[in-house]
Amino acid sequence: MTNMSRDVLHTLSSTSIEKCMSCGRCSASCPVADEMNIMPHQFVALLKRREVEKLMESNTLWKCLSCFACIERCPRGVEPAKIVEASRLAVIRQQGESHISADEIPKYLESESDLPQQLLVSAFRKYRG
Repeated sequence: MTNMSRDVLHTLSSTSIEKCMSCGRCSASCPVADEMNIMPHQFVALLKRREVEKLMESNTLWKCLSCFACIERCPRGVEPAKIVEASRLAVIRQQGESHISADEIPKYLESESDLPQQLLVSAFRKYRG
């Protein structure tokens, strides 16, 4: 799906992945970690190892609330949420369209979906065309 490079995501996120010591504090503080298939600290590790394809296909991109709890808890100033955000933007750029359109939002609000409304509103604001 992607030919996105580590360098592009690193530039988009503008965070220091080299500082990460994989302590897991970011993942432990994440309010939606149990919904993610890749934890915030694993996201950083994958980017370090240049395994960008896994990042771009992860459901974590769409589960992250962008609450920045991971950033607040990091003792080394690494910003996993910025990597998630950069990956979202990269996927959207590749798709050439919004991930969630305005017309799709009501079905998520009315359904049995476990997506928080805050996430849907945030996604709409960020990704509308």
